[in-house]
Amino acid sequence: MILISNPDKSQWQEILKRPVMNTENLFDTVRSVIDRVKAEGDRAVLDYEEKFDKVVLASLAVLEEEQQEAENLVSEDLKAAIRLAKQNIETFHAAQRFEGKKVQTQPGVTCWQKAVAIEKVGLYIPGGTAPLFSTVLMLAVPAKIAGCKEIVLCTPPGRDGKVHPAVLFAAKVAGVNRIFKAGGIQAIAAMAYGTESVPKVYKIFGPGNQYVTAAKQLVSLRDVAIDMPAGPSEVEVLADETANPVFVAADLLSQAEHGVDSQAILITTSVELQQAVKVEVERQLALLPRKEIAEKSLANSKLIVVDSMKEAIELTNAYAPEHLIIETKDYLSLAERIVNAGSVFLGSLTPESAGDYASGTNHTLPTNGYAKAYSGVSLDSFIRKITFQEIKPEGLNSIGPAIELMAANEQLDAHKNAVSVRLL
Repeated sequence: MILISNPDKSQWQEILKRPVMNTENLFDTVRSVIDRVKAEGDRAVLDYEEKFDKVVLASLAVLEEEQQEAENLVSEDLKAAIRLAKQNIETFHAAQRFEGKKVQTQPGVTCWQKAVAIEKVGLYIPGGTAPLFSTVLMLAVPAKIAGCKEIVLCTPPGRDGKVHPAVLFAAKVAGVNRIFKAGGIQAIAAMAYGTESVPKVYKIFGPGNQYVTAAKQLVSLRDVAIDMPAGPSEVEVLADETANPVFVAADLLSQAEHGVDSQAILITTSVELQQAVKVEVERQLALLPRKEIAEKSLANSKLIVVDSMKEAIELTNAYAPEHLIIETKDYLSLAERIVNAGSVFLGSLTPESAGDYASGTNHTLPTNGYAKAYSGVSLDSFIRKITFQEIKPEGLNSIGPAIELMAANEQLDAHKNAVSVRLL
């Protein structure tokens, strides 16, 4: 990890840089895969599964008997944990239901909104070194609450041609309609355009590597909506001298083990904490099964000391972390000053892992500084709000002349006329 002390504000931009992957030929590769899936459907997806995921599949769909077999392979303890997490996610997201109300803007002019579910949504669940069955819950549970009619899930199979049992169990618990064995670019393309097996959806959700992210960006240009721009996972811990270095180190490592391009940042007012966390990170790192991944991630990570908590807050808002943990004596008052973050974890007993799994909040969050403009996934992500208006004679007489005048001044005579013919 890189140790930094009292950086000048002119250095902040450089200090807060995220890891950058080489994307020189990335979009050309992604575009070629998308174009072939668009043209050839299932055949292309199956070929790419063999090429990229090293598995030969007879078909893409997960069958009912495969789901039943998978359920039998999941331990009862893990099933109970998944059900608990699902319940908490459901409770938190159900509380976000929109209740529109009719508003009279003028006598005789009534406006209102109605929340309507996106009918068809596609969920992408990464496989690879750590199958994220928790992400199934984070995406499918709010989709179900919203009332999405078709919830499609794509995830890469293992080399045995099977999907991770916990992913299938979580999908069943959360209410996913259809599951397909497809990963990477080909999965995103299949959901964006449809194939003989995979239905076309209206919006795609879920994290992934740089290829998945690029594929989502390309298909979103005109063919399908996506949840948000996404990049490597990241965490910042904002701490003072009261923070426990063991906890802080554990929090930093919990993010570092995600991938080699993840980033973990400590911003503190305490030099002593900075040094203690460095020692503790090294101690805990040696014990991790995913040590090699975390070690590479830590090369991008920083332990930063600043002069004051005011400066720490300013630096935090400039970084706009995906996950922010505040471990200070006055964390509630500091939290009020945070304006750029995906999800915030308050106090020494609230690890980022809680939000990743079972507190109830969503772990699908904006990364790479996008927390300055984007929210994480919520119930709103799965709905649209349609506006309605109704105008009675009194209302048209009230606002009609203003509409006519404004339309005339914008030189849109047909707009003006649409009101004028009604005022006769």
